[in-house]
Amino acid sequence: MIVTTTNTIEGKEIEEYLGIVAGEVILGANVIRDFLASITDIIGGRSGTYESKLAEGREMAIKEMINKARSLGANAVIGVDLDFETLRDGMMMCIATGTAVRLKS
Repeated sequence: MIVTTTNTIEGKEIEEYLGIVAGEVILGANVIRDFLASITDIIGGRSGTYESKLAEGREMAIKEMINKARSLGANAVIGVDLDFETLRDGMMMCIATGTAVRLKS
């Protein structure tokens, strides 16, 4: 499955647009992770715990989006956009959206 943020794929012709697909994931961060991240905020530097949680959410949302595209018969997803939101204390939402398409073979 080709997944791209662009609206076209070089050297490929889109045969059919199958619709918008999305993958949504809501993740909770635990108290220990929050505490360690707050220490990092105080002393400076990057928060590896939150970075890994962001990466985990992104990958899960993309996988869910791909699965929905496959169920429509797509072999690619174009125009992919990733959004991240904080819902409330310790909750994060990751959303991947794109257009499922079938490319000519």
